[in-house]
Amino acid sequence: MEDKKTKRVSTKTKAIMIFLLCLVCVGINYGGSKLANALHLPVFLDSVGTMMSAALGGGLPGVIVGYLTNLINGISDPITMYYGILNVMIAIFTAVFYRRGFLSLKKPGLFFLAVFVYSLIGGALGSVITWLLYGFSFGTGISAPLAEFIYRSQVFDKFWSQFSADMLIDLLDKLISVGLMLMIIKLLPKKIRAFYKDYYESEGLLLDAPEMMREMFERGGMLKPEKHKVKKSFSLKAKVLMLLVVASILIGTSASIISFLLFRESEERGRTNQGIGVSNVAARMVDGDHVKEYLSGEYDEDEYKLTAIRIGDLRNYVPDVEDLYILSITEKGVKIVFGEDKAGNIISPGTIKVLDEEIKQYYADLCSGKEVPIIKHDTEYGEVISVSNRVFDSHGKCVAYSIVNISTDEMKAEIYEFLIKVITLFFGIFLLILTVSLFLAEKGITTPINDITGATQAFAYDTEEARDKSVEKIENLNIRTGDEIENLYHAIAKTTHDTVGYIDDVNEKNNIIMKMQNGMIMVLADMVEGRDQNTGDHVRKTAAYVRLILNKLREAGKYTDKLTDKYIEDVVSSAPLHDVGKIGVSDLILNKEGPLEKDEFDKMKLHTVYGDEMITKAMSTLAGNTGYLMEAKNLARYHHERWNGKGYPDGLKGEEIPLSARVMAVADVFDALVSKRCYKPPFSYEKAFNIIEEEIGEQFDPEVAKAFLAAKEEAIEIAKSHIGEL
Repeated sequence: MEDKKTKRVSTKTKAIMIFLLCLVCVGINYGGSKLANALHLPVFLDSVGTMMSAALGGGLPGVIVGYLTNLINGISDPITMYYGILNVMIAIFTAVFYRRGFLSLKKPGLFFLAVFVYSLIGGALGSVITWLLYGFSFGTGISAPLAEFIYRSQVFDKFWSQFSADMLIDLLDKLISVGLMLMIIKLLPKKIRAFYKDYYESEGLLLDAPEMMREMFERGGMLKPEKHKVKKSFSLKAKVLMLLVVASILIGTSASIISFLLFRESEERGRTNQGIGVSNVAARMVDGDHVKEYLSGEYDEDEYKLTAIRIGDLRNYVPDVEDLYILSITEKGVKIVFGEDKAGNIISPGTIKVLDEEIKQYYADLCSGKEVPIIKHDTEYGEVISVSNRVFDSHGKCVAYSIVNISTDEMKAEIYEFLIKVITLFFGIFLLILTVSLFLAEKGITTPINDITGATQAFAYDTEEARDKSVEKIENLNIRTGDEIENLYHAIAKTTHDTVGYIDDVNEKNNIIMKMQNGMIMVLADMVEGRDQNTGDHVRKTAAYVRLILNKLREAGKYTDKLTDKYIEDVVSSAPLHDVGKIGVSDLILNKEGPLEKDEFDKMKLHTVYGDEMITKAMSTLAGNTGYLMEAKNLARYHHERWNGKGYPDGLKGEEIPLSARVMAVADVFDALVSKRCYKPPFSYEKAFNIIEEEIGEQFDPEVAKAFLAAKEEAIEIAKSHIGEL
């Protein structure tokens, strides 16, 4: 009994020590990063804690610290999230390097090789990620000035200038980081160093990974077996690793492809709808009864110029519009009624226009006044989407066409950037899941099986004393896994039994992993498919306003029993989900230019119900504390309720409405007022604040609205950081 108690205390102590290690190392990463920024040092110092946790605790603590660091930094700078894979890779390599003696000044060759590998991860791979995320430019990081300096020296092109700058800075950063990590470990008390030196349980699979990978390649025929090595089947460890890697890559790749296709479809549909809208508006601007007069030269110049300017303004107002023409298309030829050249000069009516080759195939239909389909084709300026709409005279005769060419260059850049973000996020999460899964597999599967196997293989049958000792050895294993493996253990202790229970356990755990990752695919697909193209940075801005209001309420001594640190973080973190229900609203309604009809608005209002249902469904799949999702549920359903009870969907009033939703109501309305939409210009900040003040006690909770109005300057700063001056 004493041995069992000692073992439980030991396990608990290990868990506490690893938790404290992770906590301290996240603080070291965060503090190092802030210190480097404050002192304007040309280094990052954001991976010292990652290296330290991986060196002392192994791959799993290192990966957790690395990922948490980027997660925390991503709150203030979301772009940091896409670099999470770098810190995770540094943790994995540190775990292997440190245990194998690479990070020792007694071995300078291996030491500098390890530092160079780190710089390849942080510098080379980080440079590629920066280059892709910032649209093939230098970005805004520490290395940007050096990259520009190298580029101005005309030694390298832009990419290699960025690459060289990142490598040089990261080489210095990792050299300092490794040195600091080793110094901190050296300063630790001997007892703590001894504890972590003996802590190998979480490292078994990770340290054996190189050997397992070699085993896989040998079995696949890609490597020759080592001489005098007995050929055998895959070990259990190798199978677990292979299964996890293959399953994760297949599922992650599927998720990335699905997300990419859905995003591309959404972007293309949005540009097409944009072209349709511009073409329709332009067609309505033209008086069809005057087209012949324009072409003949007998027209009122002031009237013509006014229409031409309006059409030109329409073209310039929509950024993706490459060309916008009103064309008269007859069997005698194609003539411009309204149009501008690339310099923005008005083209004289009657000027001959040459149609693009892809449009010429519909020439007969155009001459007869028929509708033509939307055409996607290449021009000298790049790929465009051509949309046409007919211009009718008062007799209903088609006298001209409004033809719009929508450029897809920006769309392609956005799609490319999205793909890069998905890939970087996937690989960061993939390495995290893989490391956690390896740890769980080692603790819950492979170690007990190896113990049972070792004890049964050494079972002696020759004498009674030997048999008693063998049985006692198996009983002393004291395996307490609480699952099929423990059942298998008890069965073997009594008799010889097969390993069916073990196989069932492995399959069950693998099914859990598959379900987790399938859920990830669905989340990514839903997020992309429900993208609202009119809101821009709405979710980030409203989250910032929500944090501002909650902090102001707490400073004013309001709702003190409610406004804990955890509550504020839950609300702020869940704020971006307040409009998640728009996934279920038609794109035609979401992206409509102009006011919604009553039936359309009724459908739009349902996004609150859809959001509630989606988050409720997500909560039903989780166990334990769901406070974060509960606040997301409140925000999604109730952020359009009004203090006076005249809101929707439930008509709640006063404090019947959850506090988080009352705060979001103010943040949501303010952002909508000061932001430009395709159907309205932005209001001035002063006018927006006046509207908020006027609605105190009607639409808004008085305390919440007053807290927001007391922070006008901070609110304006938040808005300016996203949309600039009004």
